[in-house]
Amino acid sequence: MKAFERKEKIIQELHRHKKVLVSQLATSFEVTEETIRRDLEKLEQEGVVTRNYGGAVLNAHIHEDLPYQTRNTRNIEEKRSISSLLLPLINDEDTLMTDTSSTVFEALKLLESERDNLTIITNSVIILNEFSQTSHTIISTGGSLRPKASSLIGPVARQAIQNYNVDIALFSCKGISVMSGITDSNEPESELKQAMSQQARQTILLIDSSKFDHIGFVKMLEFKQISYIITDRRPSDEWISFLENQDITLLHP
Repeated sequence: MKAFERKEKIIQELHRHKKVLVSQLATSFEVTEETIRRDLEKLEQEGVVTRNYGGAVLNAHIHEDLPYQTRNTRNIEEKRSISSLLLPLINDEDTLMTDTSSTVFEALKLLESERDNLTIITNSVIILNEFSQTSHTIISTGGSLRPKASSLIGPVARQAIQNYNVDIALFSCKGISVMSGITDSNEPESELKQAMSQQARQTILLIDSSKFDHIGFVKMLEFKQISYIITDRRPSDEWISFLENQDITLLHP
């Protein structure tokens, strides 16, 4: 078993049980306890776990569906870097479906000034508010309000999405994993993103580099549904090779 595969299985164990023991993992993977300790040390450096005597526990924020106001203040420069790489892929008069992520919102702020006559279909209350005076066409999905996420969800939103066919779906996510695919923290929002992707000619994933090798609570999309992944930093050689094999175009600075 390769190191990244073992790492993902450790994360899966953490999601199931919230904690792991070095001795049990070493036995399960047939490796030394020192190897497991190094794995857990890397996960701690990435903010996934907190190590303790004999093992590690899952950090609470990995499961959190953070409020928009919190997400919007994180990694601003990385989001702007991603937005600049997205710009050449979007043409005047394109039709878009977008999620509620702060990364997508940052990208739309750039597109709003650099492109003409876009049509944007979204379940984001923030986008609806902030673009209320735009010259572009903004269409709300409607639906039930999730106040914490400033999003609209539910059957009304899903039905609205299914009424349109668009050029591009723009998403972010909680994490991407070779074994677990593209994952997010909230099931109702993930279901809407699945519906949006089905209605789009291309799906573009906007993620900062911290999302690689992380696993969120719920499966969102398969890699075969993604046309582009745009990130702020070059990922590992293993990721580059994997995405090439998946026929996904990777863009980074």
